[in-house]
Amino acid sequence: MQAKPQVTLQEFQNLDLRVGKILEVEAIRGSKKLYKIKVDLGELGKRQTVAGLAPYYEAGELIGKKVVFLTNLKPARLAGELSEGMILAAESNGKVSLLTTDGEIPEGARIL
Repeated sequence: MQAKPQVTLQEFQNLDLRVGKILEVEAIRGSKKLYKIKVDLGELGKRQTVAGLAPYYEAGELIGKKVVFLTNLKPARLAGELSEGMILAAESNGKVSLLTTDGEIPEGARIL
């Protein structure tokens, strides 16, 4: 896979990345890959997202995880469900791992 084009610091700073806590996870009927996930973003409130994590995580093991969440992604409908942001994850050789924090930090904390 080729590297993506470089971005400026200003372009990167336009991304609003926050710590979110996964509150609810629900399989989307008719999809083997997608979950509907509710995330607590502290002062920003709760958001719903749709994520293709079902092949990699059981719904119950996601609940309570603190993740990195992109809050200012334009909302979209996926499999008929509203997705209001994106949970970030890394992938290598078919394995997926969520991006998390290494210490206790509150929901809504800004990723710098």
